This record gives sequence, structure tokens and C-alpha cells, in this order.
Amino acid sequence: MTTMTEASVREFKMPDVGEGLTEAEILKWYVKAGDTVTDGQVVCEVETAKAAVELPIPYDGVVRELRFPEGTTVDVGTAIIAVDVAGPETPAEAPEGLAVSEAPEKKPEGRQPVLVGYGVAASSTKRRPRKGPEVPVQQASVAIQTELNGHGPAAASPAAPAPASPATTVQSRPLAKPPVRKLAKDLGVDLTTVIPSGPDGIITREDVHAAAAPAEAPAPEPVVTQAPVTAAAAPTASYDAARETRVPVKGVRKATAAAMVGSAFTAPHVTEFVTVDVTRTLKLVEELKQDKDLQGLRVNPLLLIAKALLVAIRRNPDINASWDEANQEIVLKHYVNLGIAAATPRGLIVPNIKDAHTKTLPQLAESLGELVATAKEGRTSPAAMQGGTVTITNVGVFGVDTGTPILPPGEAAILAVGAIKLQPWVHKGKVKPRQVTTLALSFDHRLVDGELGSKVLADVAAILEQPKKLITWA
Repeated sequence: MTTMTEASVREFKMPDVGEGLTEAEILKWYVKAGDTVTDGQVVCEVETAKAAVELPIPYDGVVRELRFPEGTTVDVGTAIIAVDVAGPETPAEAPEGLAVSEAPEKKPEGRQPVLVGYGVAASSTKRRPRKGPEVPVQQASVAIQTELNGHGPAAASPAAPAPASPATTVQSRPLAKPPVRKLAKDLGVDLTTVIPSGPDGIITREDVHAAAAPAEAPAPEPVVTQAPVTAAAAPTASYDAARETRVPVKGVRKATAAAMVGSAFTAPHVTEFVTVDVTRTLKLVEELKQDKDLQGLRVNPLLLIAKALLVAIRRNPDINASWDEANQEIVLKHYVNLGIAAATPRGLIVPNIKDAHTKTLPQLAESLGELVATAKEGRTSPAAMQGGTVTITNVGVFGVDTGTPILPPGEAAILAVGAIKLQPWVHKGKVKPRQVTTLALSFDHRLVDGELGSKVLADVAAILEQPKKLITWA
């Protein structure tokens, strides 16, 4: 009876709604215990590190339990709702075959066909296993690293004697990128003793520094162990709720912080500036607003700036590339996925227009309008924020002249556009009031030399000063 009851309950697990995501926050439940649900019905809305997504249930039944309240961050692969499944399959099964038939039903935890990207691979993991107080430090480190690499706990192999398991694990090659290996070598850190915190058991620079810190401290081990406890307690004691507010870092803000830190300390940034007269571009914008082919579409200076950048990339294609650290290669992209940085209530996101280089001006205007509207509504999908090659950030809407933008990870260039202001400008030998803006181009100096970056920025400026170059250069 108990077995059959358990067999009629199915658990819906937090899916991987985007490639490589490891957790999501439950924003809102649309159902409660006792509600009837049908296949494809949306049961909740979750916020990942990239976007807010609605999750449909992949079967019919009655909600038995909501495992987590709203506002809880849940790991991918964790059951979030239990549903009593109504169907003839459970009573029809013979008692002898019940255990056999149930085993394959509960066992698979792979991706389901109902949801895109549902489930996680069995070998992947996000959380770092906890170390038991009774396990020696070296043995715990080895066991944790083995499990994170997808090989399971060391004790799972009964054929090998107990002392042989850590020895075997130590001989396996730790997962780390070449720069991290060099850092470990410089600091004298043995990577086999480092506990990884990166995805799929990859050792990061922070892990190496953390492993090197105790070795550099001359104090005995008990003192090192107590020091963090005292340091952690200090901020708590001095925290004044009436004068300070502490906001948990999660969702889009957490992802943005990790991406910006990773980019700023990985890619050597160079930023160049140019101030340009865009009076003719603004006149062209007003003329295009009256064009029947652009009626109902979003026509603004950003549209022509985007088109100018696409033309500049066509003239200087090497700017549209990325750096492959693992393989020590420069990847030249023969397509342009144009990213547009957007400020949303949930934080900064950078959705991109796929194959923007193939679009006509009306098509580009339509794509820009849809991108901005979707971002403001908080409905940008994770797929829309993946695969960007070059980005534009329009800081001018906030009234500032320009900035030094940080590259989105995996991109070689980002163009910042400042506010357009009426300024005195020498035009045809006379000082006249003209519409002027400042552009800033940040690029990855590993693969973009000063000459290439300067050519791209100069081309964009030339087009905005003389928009007819959109025709002659295109």
C-alpha cells in the first residue's frame, strides 16, 4: 500500500532553464496544495542568474506539497513540488513487478523532453560537499575533489582497500585552466589538495589563493582555525539594522558581479575615446521617422549607432572575435550577435540580437524594439543573453558624457555611447552650436591591438558624422 502510494507521487525538480545554470529563486507560486494541474500548466515563476522564467508542470495530477516557499533559492535538480499523479498505470501493475517497474521510473534524472534544458547531468554538481569533523583534512579534500569531478565518493569502490582510495585520487589530474596552474606553481600550491569551487569541479584562482593563505601564515593551525570565526562575528556584532540594510546577493546581481570580476581581472582592458558631431545623424533620424517602411517601429539614434557599429565590424572583422584561453586560440566570428546593455529592475542584463549583420534597417529597428520592451518587462529569456559577440551600452540616457565599460565575458569589444548635447563646435570654419557626443570603445588587448581598436572607433565616428557613409561603405 505504501509502495503504491509513493509510486503515484511524482516530484517535479528545478530544471536547468539555461545552459550551465546551477540555481534559481522561486519568485511566485501559481498553485497551492490541493490544486489540480494539467500537463503544460505553469505552476511557478523562478528567477535564474539570467532572467525570470515560468515553469510548466510536465504531467497531470493534484498538488500534494510545495517543497519551498516563495523567495527561496533552490539548486537545479532539487524537487520543488510533489504531485499525486492520477492514472490507471499504478493499480494495473502486479505486486511482484512493482519494484522492478518503479526502479526505472524513479531512477532517471536526466533531461525531460517537455522542458527545454530540463534536468542536469548526473555527473555535474554545484555544492561543495561538507567535510565531516572526523575526516582528516587531506583525506576530505581528496574525497571532495573526486566527487566534484563526477567519479563519486572514494568509498564507493569496495574492491580497493581503504588506504588505496586517496592514493588513486591524488594521482588523477585536477581540473584547472593553464593560468590557474601557473598561479598554483608560483605560490607553491599542490592542486591535488585544493578544494574546487568552480562548475564541474574546476579549480579557480580564488581556490588557489585560499589554499595558499594558510601556508603563508606562520601561526599554528588552531589559531588559523579560530581567526575566521572571530572575524566573521565582528560584522554581525557591529551591524545596526536602523542605519544599514543588507541585501542578499543573488539572481541577476550575483551573475553580473561574477561576470564583471572575471572579465575585469582576466582580459586586459584598453579604452579609447572620440568626440564627434552627430548633428547630421539626428537629422537623419527625424527623416526616417517619416519613412513609411519604418512606421510603427522604434527609430532613435541608437538604431543608427548600432548600424554604424555593424558597418565598422564589416570593415574590420577581426574585432568580432574572442579569446580561447584553454586552447590558446583566437576565435574569429563570422556572425554578429549584437548585445544591448539594458538596466532592468532586477539588474543589468545584456540580451543580444542574433545575426544582426544580416538585418536591414527596418528589421534591426524591429529587433531593437522587441529587445528593449522584453527587457523592461523582465521577460528576457536566457537564450537571448547567450552568444553575444559585440555590445553597445548607452550610458547617455543617464545624462553622463561617457564611461569605460567592462567587456562582457567572451567578447572582444564594447562601445559606450554618451549623452548627446548641444555644444559649440567648429563647423565649416565657424564656431556653431552642434549636437555632439563622446564614444568610448573598450577592447581586449590580448587580441585587439591599438590600431584595430582605433580603426573601429574612427569608422563608427565617421559614419555618425557623415551618415551617407552607411551607403558608400556598406
